[in-house]
Amino acid sequence: MKNKGPGRLTEAEYREERELVLAGWPTGAEVNLREGIAYQKSIPPARRFSRAMEEAARNRGILLQPRAGVALIEEHIKLLKYLETAGEADLLPTTIDAYTRQNRYQEAAGGIEKSLNAGTSLLNGFPAVNHGVRGCRRVVEAVQKPIQIRHGTPDARLLAEITLAAGFTSFEGGGISYNIPYAKKVPLEKSIRDWMYVDALVGIYEDAGVPINREPFGPLTGTLVPPSIGHAAAILEGLFALGQGVRSLTLGYGQGGNLVQDVAAVRSLRELAEEYFRGEGFTEYQLTTVFHQWMGGFPEDEAKAFGVIAWGSAAAVFSGAEKIIVKSPHEAMGIPTKEANSQGLRATKQIVNMLKDQPAPESPALQRETELIKKETRAILEAVRRLGGGDWVRGTVAAFEAGVLDVPFAPSVNNRGKILPVRDNEGYIRLFNAGNLPFDEEIKGFHAERLMERARAEGREVCFQMVTDDIYAISKGYLVGRPR
Repeated sequence: MKNKGPGRLTEAEYREERELVLAGWPTGAEVNLREGIAYQKSIPPARRFSRAMEEAARNRGILLQPRAGVALIEEHIKLLKYLETAGEADLLPTTIDAYTRQNRYQEAAGGIEKSLNAGTSLLNGFPAVNHGVRGCRRVVEAVQKPIQIRHGTPDARLLAEITLAAGFTSFEGGGISYNIPYAKKVPLEKSIRDWMYVDALVGIYEDAGVPINREPFGPLTGTLVPPSIGHAAAILEGLFALGQGVRSLTLGYGQGGNLVQDVAAVRSLRELAEEYFRGEGFTEYQLTTVFHQWMGGFPEDEAKAFGVIAWGSAAAVFSGAEKIIVKSPHEAMGIPTKEANSQGLRATKQIVNMLKDQPAPESPALQRETELIKKETRAILEAVRRLGGGDWVRGTVAAFEAGVLDVPFAPSVNNRGKILPVRDNEGYIRLFNAGNLPFDEEIKGFHAERLMERARAEGREVCFQMVTDDIYAISKGYLVGRPR
């Protein structure tokens, strides 16, 4: 393990910590790092996630991946096989259940037992830690497409040890994105440190010649998140990962709803990430992007839900992302069926195939928005750098404490929660309250001007009610929450 980057774990630190991690649940005893590396090397290249992403980038392709996971191994295998055949998915997920995300393995075990007795899944995902290396390997060996672990775990160390040894070739999440939007009281210093362990583990596999894709969770709370805030978090998590030896990175962005802003966001994310990664001396990495279809409330009407899915698909294609996380027409109803998931995939594929040879519509508005997002993101990241005295980890913790980095509608006590986003008259996400974000008067003035334009069009003052209206607008059939 090379000693480069922010807070790099030494091999001795990793080894000492690993004993405690593997002792956290009996299935930890199944993990043998040397055997896991050998098993990963036996996986055919066509089933390796990083290779699929690299080929998509090289060929200007776009890959489709759903979210999916159930409690029992055989049922989970049936679900994934259905999605890769009937759903035509290019990449497969294994979404982890809520108990495992909180390291509550005993309760996950109870959920497995109840699911067995009921003959159906009574968990909202796959309890990989409880199933262990042997159980997870049955899943990996049953499918033909590359497969990734998706979850929402502040402390994913044991989950990573088990699933990477089992043969999963991609692991999602990060110390910011799987803490601030997901947890209330987990200290940010702890989650960042725990995720450094995950990335150090990935670095060990990489050093042994096993490429493992890593994907920070870009959408954060998924509710009117200004692009610059999501970008800052994603780039910071990318820096943490590269510092531990990760080489295959997929940075994400959650659809905002305005086509121009969404295209500008993905473009600027790629450019900014390259700028900051190379600025820190990282050169040996593969960078790709993922576009998450709308993460907010969906219409209950399936036909209208397909409209939301199609709009997200178009934005993803024009943005140039290499992957789309696909939604289903049952989003408003809870966990989707395999049939609904398949329908979302096929609808997305139709749009992708119709648009993939069409260039994104260029415009002065697109250029303006791209530059605005880059300016805002740089302002946040440079403030993080200053607060940490050049140490990105220390700066990140200090930035959240100061509200310099602030995620809207997040439950974490580490998050100031002062900023309030709202749409302008054209549906761009702007700031009603910028909180302590380190933006200059020009940026703040631009946001205020755009909101006044909407207020004049609607015949009301710029107000908090606009924020509430916008949160529910798409589920009601609109983008901008206007008085009706």
